[in-house]
Amino acid sequence: MKKYLLIPLFFLAIQVSAQQQQTEGIVYYNYTQYWTKIIKRLTFLSKEEKDRSAMTWKNEDGYTQKMKLFFSPSQSLYSYNNDEIEGAGYSWRKDEYSIYRNFDQDKKFDVIEMLGKVYIVDDSLHTPKWKISNQIKDIAGFICMKATMDDPVRGQKITVWFAQDIPVGAGPERYFGLPGMILGIDMNEGDVIIEATKVEFKPVANELKQPKAKGKKIKDSDYDTIISNHIKESMKASRNPFWAIRY
Repeated sequence: MKKYLLIPLFFLAIQVSAQQQQTEGIVYYNYTQYWTKIIKRLTFLSKEEKDRSAMTWKNEDGYTQKMKLFFSPSQSLYSYNNDEIEGAGYSWRKDEYSIYRNFDQDKKFDVIEMLGKVYIVDDSLHTPKWKISNQIKDIAGFICMKATMDDPVRGQKITVWFAQDIPVGAGPERYFGLPGMILGIDMNEGDVIIEATKVEFKPVANELKQPKAKGKKIKDSDYDTIISNHIKESMKASRNPFWAIRY
């Protein structure tokens, strides 16, 4: 009698283990920025500046960076994927950029280098106000649902796609707070496209640690003010604000 009871218990253990694996691992993303689209949108730029930028980027529009996100039910860490070589024959120093979330502790710790300084956004989690629709899309083999929000600081429309099959409310960049992993982002109708290329389920506890960095500690509200003031100053000077800050 005992050996018959062991069989269903064995398969139950396998099922529980599989479910646990679906909530911990790494998502690999392509972050692609289309400079010509962004520049066309900046109506305050002079014609000379637009023409110069168009010439600069005409052969390299759609510049892609490799990014990755470590995740578990309690934490996430998003930064560059330094395991892959970008480009051929040349490289340059990347700005510091590490986005950490601790969902259990309601805490964010974002290390962002911009405007010649390193800022550390150390604050509680402020979940974006998402609007979820019933549209679906396949990304990296997962069926994703659509959600949108407006970024009032940058004046951008953000569209994301999240997979409920990965029940972790994390995502790339500074976006999170949906009932599933964000696998795709469209900023301002194609200015920037971020899309998962692969999801790897594996233990990542060793990688999920708050970044160590030196910089000026600020709150979310301070960060928004810095971004807003920089954009306003750039508009007055007729220059592209996104040369110095992340789009």
